[in-house]
Amino acid sequence: MTQPRTLILIAYAPALAGEGGRALDAIHGMEKAFPGLRLEWRISESGRPLLLPQRDAWLMENIEDGGFPLVCNGDESYLVTVMGHENSAPFSPGGQAQFEVHAKLPLDESVIAGAAGVLEAVAEGSHSFWGHVSPQGYGTEVSQQFRRSAHGPERSPRGLPMLSLPEKLPTREMPSFLGWVNYWSAAAARAIGFPDPARDTELLTRARRTTSGGWVVQLTEMPLDYDNPAHLNVLLRTYERFPEIGGRSNLR
Repeated sequence: MTQPRTLILIAYAPALAGEGGRALDAIHGMEKAFPGLRLEWRISESGRPLLLPQRDAWLMENIEDGGFPLVCNGDESYLVTVMGHENSAPFSPGGQAQFEVHAKLPLDESVIAGAAGVLEAVAEGSHSFWGHVSPQGYGTEVSQQFRRSAHGPERSPRGLPMLSLPEKLPTREMPSFLGWVNYWSAAAARAIGFPDPARDTELLTRARRTTSGGWVVQLTEMPLDYDNPAHLNVLLRTYERFPEIGGRSNLR
């Protein structure tokens, strides 16, 4: 796996359905969690940042199709971006449309240290069911875990368990996969059975409760490296602990 330079954050929430305030809450939360971050620029057609003097008003006016346009911090040498879009019902768990917040942050020490707080702020602000922060490249790995045929392999090339496609999951509260730092709402935590004090001792050392009753759970100290056997072992153990993640309990 190529050494990533970017962290990807995605939070999965109920469709906006006119609730533009949740989009603003996610952005405000992200700014508060990352000291000095101001997401007050948009990207022009030529690819250059343009200042938005009335960012919040502009954003509310430009919410359409269940999402919001990309805004950024305006620093091309240290670019942080966030946007939102709606994933339509046929491609979403439970057959219900979802609002997804997508952010990208440079992978450095300050972002690594603050990743859990940023994820918590975005997920809580958007009222997400679940979410994650993972290093760039995680998508290729996870895509190899999705079961697309009943006669497919039992394990991914990395030896990780196969997962149901997100649109095959019965409920929106069920996380589709594991990331490096994971946000599980109170409903998601109940769905997967977390926490169990007897079985989750190790995970609880890297977990914290959120204001809404959800959890932020970090699997490894540093961002997941799929070429690191110790990191793969943590992923395997965590998948084994929570067979509901990815709908695997329904595949048995």
